[in-house]
Parts: sequence; C-alpha cells; structure tokens
Amino acid sequence: MADEDLSHPKTEAPSNAEKPADSWTTGDEEMTGAQASYLKTLCEEAGEEFDPDMTKADASKQIDALQERTGRG
Repeated sequence: MADEDLSHPKTEAPSNAEKPADSWTTGDEEMTGAQASYLKTLCEEAGEEFDPDMTKADASKQIDALQERTGRG
C-alpha cells in the first residue's frame, strides 16, 4: 500500500482550537493552570486586572483579546 493511501488522523482531524469557546463542553469549568499563567502575563502587559475565577471559555476569549492588544497573537 502506498503512503498516500494511508490516513493520518492526527494531522487530518479537526483541531479543538478551531471550535468556538462558547460551544466547548468543558467551557464552564475552571480555567487551566496554563491558561491562568499566560492570562496573568498578558494582563500585566496590557495593564488589565487578572480574574482568577474565569472559566476555560472566558479565559480563552480574554487571551485572544489580550493577544490582539499586546501584539502577541
């Protein structure tokens, strides 16, 4: 069988990053440690207050917005 006939599920599968944060099934859970760490850094750079009680979905949206503002995106 030729290589081009093989399926590559890891590279062909849709990315979770492409799914809107509002439709995540775990979006209402507490943000991850990685999100909190990165968001805190972005908040400091943007002069924004860090909210440690954000959900995963809200943190993701805030990260996107702050990346845009800080030029990190």
